[in-house]
Amino acid sequence: MNSKLKKSIIGFGKRKKATAYVSIKKGNGNIIINKLPGQKYLQYNEEYLKALLIPLKLLKLKNTYDIQATVKGGGITSQVDAIKFALSRRLAKLSIRNHKFLKVIGFLTCDTRIKERKKYGLKKARKAPQYSKR
Repeated sequence: MNSKLKKSIIGFGKRKKATAYVSIKKGNGNIIINKLPGQKYLQYNEEYLKALLIPLKLLKLKNTYDIQATVKGGGITSQVDAIKFALSRRLAKLSIRNHKFLKVIGFLTCDTRIKERKKYGLKKARKAPQYSKR
C-alpha cells in the first residue's frame, strides 16, 4: 500500500478477488488508479469511468474531490466495483447525511458473490457431462 494512503483515512472495498484502497482529497475530479490516470488504467472505457463516479454524481460532488486508488487482483470490472464500494465507504465517513443516502441506495452493502469452485466428476462448477442412455 502507498505511504501517502496510509497517512490519510482510506476507504476499503472488495469484489470477488479484487481489493481496493481509496483516498480522497479536495481537488477538481482527477482520478489516479495504481499511479496511472484513471482513463488510461480503465483502457479508455467510458462505462467503467461512469460506474466508478456514480457515488460522487449522486451526492453532487463530482468535480470536488480527487480520487487516488490502489487496487489489486481480479479483472477490471471487479476492480471498478471494488473501487466504487471503497469510494462509497470513504464518502460515508465524511458526513452522516452521505452515509444515510448511500445506505438507502445500497452502495454500502458488499456484494459477497464469488466464483463457485469446480467439483470432481463435472466439467465446471455445475456443468455435467452429457448423459447417454444407450
